[in-house]
Amino acid sequence: ALLKETSDAFDEIGALIEDQTKLRIADEKTTPDGTPWAPWSEGYAATRKPNHSLLVAEGNPGLLDSIQNHTTGLEAVVGTNLIYGAAHQFGSENGTLPARSYLGLSADNRAAIEELVVGRIEELLQ
Repeated sequence: ALLKETSDAFDEIGALIEDQTKLRIADEKTTPDGTPWAPWSEGYAATRKPNHSLLVAEGNPGLLDSIQNHTTGLEAVVGTNLIYGAAHQFGSENGTLPARSYLGLSADNRAAIEELVVGRIEELLQ
């Protein structure tokens, strides 16, 4: 039963990390350490519609919608299957696309995960 409870906790952790990552992309627009993402270049910004924002284009399923939680047993993995996901995370090799890291855990993310884990442990001990 303990293994099942632990596995369930990892499912919850994976779902929480997925939500945190989507929030970073949709609203926060910062790296996990809180550094604001580089803005669009002037030329590229001129091609964007008013309702577009960094890494999110309205009505266009893209990076935000591709973020998924793949939790298996005691491993929670969150990421994207989109080929350009790595270019956004690390920047392009030729330097034309700056890194806008969206994967990873902020201090607040870690605190939320810790709170979830402590809560699950407290439930098990009752």
